[in-house]
Amino acid sequence: MSRRPRLHIFDLDGTLIRGSAAPVEISRQLGLLDEIGEVERDLIAGRIGPPEYAVRIHALWTDLTEAHVAAAFEAAPWLMGIREVWSEIRSRGDYCAVISLSPSFFVERLLGWGAHAAHGSRFPDLPFTRPVDPAGILSAAAKVEIAGRLCTGFGLRLDDCVAYGDSMSDAAIFAAVPTAVAVNADHHVAGLAGHTYVGGDLREAYELVRSAG
Repeated sequence: MSRRPRLHIFDLDGTLIRGSAAPVEISRQLGLLDEIGEVERDLIAGRIGPPEYAVRIHALWTDLTEAHVAAAFEAAPWLMGIREVWSEIRSRGDYCAVISLSPSFFVERLLGWGAHAAHGSRFPDLPFTRPVDPAGILSAAAKVEIAGRLCTGFGLRLDDCVAYGDSMSDAAIFAAVPTAVAVNADHHVAGLAGHTYVGGDLREAYELVRSAG
């Protein structure tokens, strides 16, 4: 019996980027670490949700340019081995995707590293001249919806998926798929995953599930 392909779904903030997040790295380029820190704390504490978070970081980033985004992407503390893992996934006939609540203009840069798909929250084009449309801001539930659409496009089911994540925003996708890997995870999801990885190399996290399928 032939092996069914799998879709590997990766979170970005705290997962592929260890100990940080795309908005933090972008804000670092603008000299706004204190300001983004306050917004992040409000989000983590549940005082605001993703739409309010997006409005606030949009207001912080009035001077943001593509050059800042490129510099943030280059300087982010990425896990080692991302491109190698995605190359291995492709070579096995599997698929890999990134689904993140962070801005799509950052997330989509990972297509150049070998992801089949990359989805993030939709922000206006840079430099900002328009407000954020809350309808384009993703939620934890949206991760599952996007994963379902990707599965349809690849001819797969959610039962064919592996999810990698680190925090509460990954709880819904962890519950929706049969295999989940907690990567440098906090207490919200560490107990929800079948596999747990702490470290700095995605190749080691991937190895936990590679041999299983």
